Amino acid sequence: MRPGDVLPPLEVPITRTLIVAGALASRDYQDVHHDPEAARAKGSPDIFMNILTTNGLVGRYVTDRLGPTAVLRRVAIRLGAPNHPGDTLVLSGTVEDVDGDTVVVRITGGNGLGRHVTGTVTVTVPAPAPHPASTSAPRGPTPTPTPTPPPGGTP
Repeated sequence: MRPGDVLPPLEVPITRTLIVAGALASRDYQDVHHDPEAARAKGSPDIFMNILTTNGLVGRYVTDRLGPTAVLRRVAIRLGAPNHPGDTLVLSGTVEDVDGDTVVVRITGGNGLGRHVTGTVTVTVPAPAPHPASTSAPRGPTPTPTPTPPPGGTP
């Protein structure tokens, strides 16, 4: 992995269920995240996704792209256009820096209204362990396990 590498995009359908479930999971009970009438009364055309759900989707995007050993160290995002039900969030990323096992990825995410999220994600990606066939340990027959006698002695 090198600076300038582009990560494959991720398309996330924005459903009413995703918005409400994300708000509930993050204990964000603001009515604009679950009540369409309250959201409209506050000037929004519908409910909209909270920042914690976006934060989780950004983290998922990076770790899914960098592999199961990737560990999030820092997520710094800024929101723009809201995510409303029926839209699609498209996340994309570019590797900005690589220093040993630390990778910084620049993230952007857009929807039908424009840029929803921008930011950077710092992760550590440990080097893969050597394949067992490539170790220099001596090979030989597999030892046969010694049977364990049942409790109370031999039968």
